Amino acid sequence: MTQKNSFFSYVFFNVAGMLGLSCYILADTFFVSAALGTEGLAALNLAISVYSFLSGAGLLLGIGGASRYAVLYARGDREEGNRAFSGTFLLGLLCAAVFLLAGIFGAEQLGSLLGAEGQVLKMTAAYLRIILCFSPCFLLNNILLAFVRNDGGHRLAMAAMLAGSFSNILLDYLFLFPLSLGMSGAAFATGLAPVISMGLLSLHLIRKRNGFHLRRCRLTGSMAVWLCAPGLSSLVTELASGVTLLVFNLLLLRLVGNVGVAAYGVTANLALVATAVFTGISQGIQPLISHAYGQRDRRAEGLVRNKALVLALGLSVLLFLAVLLWAPELTAIFNRDGDRQLALLAGRSMRLYFAGFLPAGFNIVSAAYLSSSGRERGGFAISLVRGFAALLPLVLALSTLLGPDGIWLSFPAAELCAAVLTAFLLFRREPPRQNRKSGRNRKKARTA
Repeated sequence: MTQKNSFFSYVFFNVAGMLGLSCYILADTFFVSAALGTEGLAALNLAISVYSFLSGAGLLLGIGGASRYAVLYARGDREEGNRAFSGTFLLGLLCAAVFLLAGIFGAEQLGSLLGAEGQVLKMTAAYLRIILCFSPCFLLNNILLAFVRNDGGHRLAMAAMLAGSFSNILLDYLFLFPLSLGMSGAAFATGLAPVISMGLLSLHLIRKRNGFHLRRCRLTGSMAVWLCAPGLSSLVTELASGVTLLVFNLLLLRLVGNVGVAAYGVTANLALVATAVFTGISQGIQPLISHAYGQRDRRAEGLVRNKALVLALGLSVLLFLAVLLWAPELTAIFNRDGDRQLALLAGRSMRLYFAGFLPAGFNIVSAAYLSSSGRERGGFAISLVRGFAALLPLVLALSTLLGPDGIWLSFPAAELCAAVLTAFLLFRREPPRQNRKSGRNRKKARTA
């Protein structure tokens, strides 16, 4: 397969898979709003912030470990690649235990911390309890997806993501309507999605097409840091989504009430689809960038990067235009009761918020490129600025000055700030790479 065909193949299948993944969050939103109304929508939007933390941990481990595996594999170091997989798998089990305990013993406390009260708190706690109990499945599914994708199985990875997503949509309808299981049914449908996905991914192992295998290894702190470093930007991006949801929800509860949270729920869930597009591009180029970096082919790295940035720019413009033209129609899908205040708030928030995706696509793809090409600090810095360092001060300041409009505008303002840093990191001249740090880390992994 040519380099051009490889790019479009990897990017297409990963964008398709990520869009399918975002569809089951949209399905939750649609079916919950239809079955449980504004209170259910508010509860779901509060709970999704915790799901972002769970997803972020999965991406940290999956993208981080699989990036190390791809570089080692490209250099012919198969045994170290197996150690990278084994260490990542162990880290996944440890993280899953923490989330599982939080779900069993702390679901209601988490719901209260998120700002839920009364009936909304009951719904939020029910959703969180089940989702967190499925945390081992979510984390291991993310790890397997990333390793299969980097092991030449990008088509199977896409099929697994789509199978999980579409099964969730069917189960959402079944559990919420014929069976009337409420928020617990919506959560259970979502929790089964990674189980189905892993069932398909297991074909890569059953057919013995896998280059990675479990090996006995001692997991040390230095090995864990080495494995996770390339996934830090993905973690920060997901954590930023969760923190943004939490802060926005708390501010909206104070300024507008539950209807404001519900309105943001519509915008946030549609924003998940937009983010999925750019995350799909990022995950699609990651194996190509890591392979080129492993072979020290800087020309191939540059070609993949440039194609990805052009594609991200074009898609960001299309997404923004779609929201400008069809915001009322998109809002109506989730407004079961025809609530006029919800329609007005969601339509306005969507138009202001989605302006941020014009620079966001550039930032997300660039952070992934830097993280996959041995410049993890640059990718981490971009994600940190766009997710925390710029966004949190801006949302607090602008909400005080402009009210709800300031909340929506804080996202595009933060992305513009991050874009300045991204441009500097991406286009500055670099000294020749010696790969010394990578060599030291591989020695640490060998002794682990």
